[in-house]
Amino acid sequence: MFSRLQRFYTSIKVVADMGMLALAFVLAYATRFSGIVPVTEGIPPWSDSFFSLLMVLVIFPVTFHQSRLYGTNRSRTNTGEVFEVFKSTITAALILVAVTYFVRERYSRLTLVIFIVYAFALVTCSRLVFRYVLSEIRRRGHNLKSILVIGAGDLGQRVIETVEHHRELGFRVTGVLTLRHEKVGQYVGGVRVIGHVDQVNAVLDAEPVDQVILALPLEGHARVKGLMDTLALRTVDVRVVPDLYQYITLYGGLEEFGGLPIIRLQGDPMEGWSRVAKRAFDISFSLLAILVTAPLMLATALAVRLTSRGPMLYRQERMGMDGRTFPILKFRTMRIDAEHSGAMMARKDDPRRTVIGTFLRKYSLDELPQFFNVLRGDMSLVGPRPERPVFIEEFKRQIPRYHLRHKVKAGITGWAQINGLRGQTCIEKRIEYDLYYIENWSLLMDLKILVRTALGGFLSKNAY
Repeated sequence: MFSRLQRFYTSIKVVADMGMLALAFVLAYATRFSGIVPVTEGIPPWSDSFFSLLMVLVIFPVTFHQSRLYGTNRSRTNTGEVFEVFKSTITAALILVAVTYFVRERYSRLTLVIFIVYAFALVTCSRLVFRYVLSEIRRRGHNLKSILVIGAGDLGQRVIETVEHHRELGFRVTGVLTLRHEKVGQYVGGVRVIGHVDQVNAVLDAEPVDQVILALPLEGHARVKGLMDTLALRTVDVRVVPDLYQYITLYGGLEEFGGLPIIRLQGDPMEGWSRVAKRAFDISFSLLAILVTAPLMLATALAVRLTSRGPMLYRQERMGMDGRTFPILKFRTMRIDAEHSGAMMARKDDPRRTVIGTFLRKYSLDELPQFFNVLRGDMSLVGPRPERPVFIEEFKRQIPRYHLRHKVKAGITGWAQINGLRGQTCIEKRIEYDLYYIENWSLLMDLKILVRTALGGFLSKNAY
């Protein structure tokens, strides 16, 4: 029921957005060619703009989806909603310009600018009206469905918090039943414990309940069969929340395989088209980066060769996706005998650096050859920074969930790096940022990280 309602509200948002975008396109066309603005080359027929309208109705909703504008987010304020619509509108407009350029579609640039203004205004108004109407309906208590939660432990409390977080779906928890008599009368997540599980029949007779959610701990699962036999005689909807949240790590959830329900405790964050899109993104931008930085890489290579003895490039074993190792490419910044006594992390005022090495590390110029690693498929433009296998075994023992950062390709830059976590900074904090990136990945997020890196994110006091 929860997922069906979410899909229903999402479909309303999509349809409303597409309606507003179509209206904005028509109004922009009418405004541009109504005589308000002088027309020097004649008025183009409406049929010439029809293809552009079709692209708008595809590109904008897809971009909004990538920006998570179709997810339920009760914590987002009206101001936050407006800001997200603005960012997504600008991003979608840039994509539209790029697509129309490649397909040689004719359009009026001024019409496009007018359309962007109208689209932002109309979509924003539509979203704000939708939020206001929905909140008013819920605030007045209309069409609310009551839920009885069986289980007053941590899992039951999480169920209550989740239902409260998505109040726009029209559910409210009216009571909780517990396995422990001493909890009766107490409050869990702001909801009163109204009885023991043995009193489920009496509670259902006394209060109208639309849905029962079983949220029992693992040790209480022996009671499930008896409860299900009792509830089978009732007309209420019954849901079971398994006590497996403590084991779910990355991209866990419920899926179906041939009609068989399977609980996924740990999954791959990038599958199918997501992986294809990220690889295409990496190839395109790494080729562009190689072309743009080719003169700088040539100058850097010459500087390395002229200022120290040894090769220009340095290959070092790093661990990437799925724990596979690969040789990372860097401009050499240390003496050729830097690790004659064993592997060591770089440190501040490292005496092993060459004359030019300090400068290259400070401005991250030694990382430029890694664009070729991206092109080969060893790395991605954006992702957790790869570490050396010799250090990783120690990190795995010390830091819970460290291994999850290897569920994606390592990156030249990442969410942790643009937030100042480079060099010998807190490794636990870096892992926290890396996992946040993996769990919230999108192409727009990758683009944001690349832009921030280009605007100075590669500079850090911890780069040495």
